[in-house]
Amino acid sequence: MNNLLALLFFCNVTFAVRHSLKYFLTATSGLPDFPEFVGSATVDEVQEGYCDSNIRTAEPKQEWMKELIKNDLQHLEWYSLKCLGNQQVFRANMDGLKQRLNHTEGPHVLQRMNGCEWDDETGEIKGFNQYGYDGEDFIALDLKTLTWIAPKSQAVITKLKWDTEKARLEHNKNYYIYKCPDWLKMYVHHGRSVLQRKKKPSVSLLQRTPSSPISCFATHFYPDRAEMFWRKDGEEIHEGVEKGEILPNNDGTFQMSVELDISSIKLEDWKRYDCVFQLSGVKDDTIIKLNKALIRTNWVSPSEFPVGPVVGAVVGILFLLIIAGVFFWIKNNNNGFQLADGEK
Repeated sequence: MNNLLALLFFCNVTFAVRHSLKYFLTATSGLPDFPEFVGSATVDEVQEGYCDSNIRTAEPKQEWMKELIKNDLQHLEWYSLKCLGNQQVFRANMDGLKQRLNHTEGPHVLQRMNGCEWDDETGEIKGFNQYGYDGEDFIALDLKTLTWIAPKSQAVITKLKWDTEKARLEHNKNYYIYKCPDWLKMYVHHGRSVLQRKKKPSVSLLQRTPSSPISCFATHFYPDRAEMFWRKDGEEIHEGVEKGEILPNNDGTFQMSVELDISSIKLEDWKRYDCVFQLSGVKDDTIIKLNKALIRTNWVSPSEFPVGPVVGAVVGILFLLIIAGVFFWIKNNNNGFQLADGEK
């Protein structure tokens, strides 16, 4: 009977999806080869719109968004005006923050991530508005209490000031609880052919050196609701396993990896191990056996190693990683400077 009930439950289970609409606004200082201001809009982690201080207008990035805007030009106009308006506000905010923190030299980044999430099964709505400065949390809005949270002492003055602005707090609450979810539902409806598709990944075994852990790498899958793990004799294992985060690709798909430490695994036991990838809503798992013949690597012996070019490449990569770390760890910043109305 218990097995029958479990089977009935499995057959009737549905996959709830938490959709998201996020806006990323970034102002930079001291980065001459990067736009002074960049804005990006994503739906379910896929970029749908973009603007920056060089192009000075909003641009749709997906075909379904282009079709939506074609029938509603005011939608694009609203985004373009917000892009230009926030550019001016963020420039003033950056100048004020640098002055307050005595940051006169070096590159600096001010960011905001705001938007909402919607669970299409429970109807639960979650709004958020967060600021960050140089890759660290600065200040965030608590919609339940309609107060600002300041994790850093430098943001306390801002918190005290913003907590007194009751009209703007109510405006924010209305936007994040009502308007933002309405727009998100509209986007999910118009982009359902893309946003609700299922795309299985290509899965590979990668290894940096013969003594390195073996990485099971999955890429080009969609959506980002996926699991990946190593098994031994058909049972999931955790010892010697390090799981990475799901990351976006530039084509709107996703990637992830999970590493297995093979230092204590005998070669004759490799056949007992496999890597499993599971995608939400897809019945069949993707499984790849731990097989030496399937491992891809770019390892070469030290005598063949091109030291000069690689050192230059490593320096370049480190710089990009520093910038990426700042640009993608998004939360709230401020120190008493004014924000654009609506926080959108």
